[in-house]
Amino acid sequence: MGQKVELACIIDDDKIYVNLVKKIIEIKKLSENLLIYKNGKEALDYFKEIMENVTDEDKLPDIIFLDLNMPVMDGWEFLNEFIKIKNQLNKKITLYVVSSSIDPRDLERARSFNLVTDYLIKPIELKKFEKIFDKTAA
Repeated sequence: MGQKVELACIIDDDKIYVNLVKKIIEIKKLSENLLIYKNGKEALDYFKEIMENVTDEDKLPDIIFLDLNMPVMDGWEFLNEFIKIKNQLNKKITLYVVSSSIDPRDLERARSFNLVTDYLIKPIELKKFEKIFDKTAA
């Protein structure tokens, strides 16, 4: 395992899940830094702010783990807004939808967004998590 993911981002309002993922990332040293947002709007505001200042592109995450069910702006709304700005970003961002929903319609809908790399069902097992980071860092 040579390269590391510089910056990962979790958009999720589930504190327990977020703390668990944070611990895994720290213990396994999967990412240098971590951004955490409680809803899609917080994350989107951050991305838009970065875009206004082109020299801050390195502050954009390499990988995003997006929950679907959140207050204020849920994962679906975030995806719809993120699509509009993604082309203006000069960085490849890998995005995973992470949800406890096993509804095939959610799976289908998430896969209909070409910027979604995969749909992961909570809880994510450690091995799969490490693989995702390895793939993103490569």
